[in-house]
Amino acid sequence: MARDSDPVRVRRAYDPVEDDDGTRVLVDRLWPRGVSKERADIDLWLKDVTPSDELRSWYHHDREDRHDAFVERYRAELDDATHTEAVDRLVDLVREGGPVTLVTAAKDVADSHVPVLLDHLKHVMKRT
Repeated sequence: MARDSDPVRVRRAYDPVEDDDGTRVLVDRLWPRGVSKERADIDLWLKDVTPSDELRSWYHHDREDRHDAFVERYRAELDDATHTEAVDRLVDLVREGGPVTLVTAAKDVADSHVPVLLDHLKHVMKRT
C-alpha cells in the first residue's frame, strides 16, 4: 500500500492517530462503528470517493469471486462526475503540501476499495 514517506497514506479508523498523518480523510460511506469523532480526528469525510451503495452491497455478498469485477466497476464509478469532483479534492489536498491519510474502517484494507482508490488517485496525479 502506501509507505510513510508517501504523500498519501492509509490507516484504519481504529488505529491511533499518528503525528505525521497530516490531513485525515475518511474514505468510507459509513462512519466507523464505535469510534468517536474526537478519537477519529477526521479533517474531511469524502463519501463521494467510495463505491456506490449498490456496488458495495453487491461486492460484499461474494468478495472472493467478484473482486476483479468489483475493481473494474469501481474504477468506472471513479470516472463519473460525482466521484471525479471528490478525487480532485483529494488531489488538491496532496498538492497543497500533504501528507494526506486515507482513513477506513475496513477490516481487510487490502481487499477493500481503498487500494483501487489509491491507485486511481496516483494515476490522476500523474495525468494532471
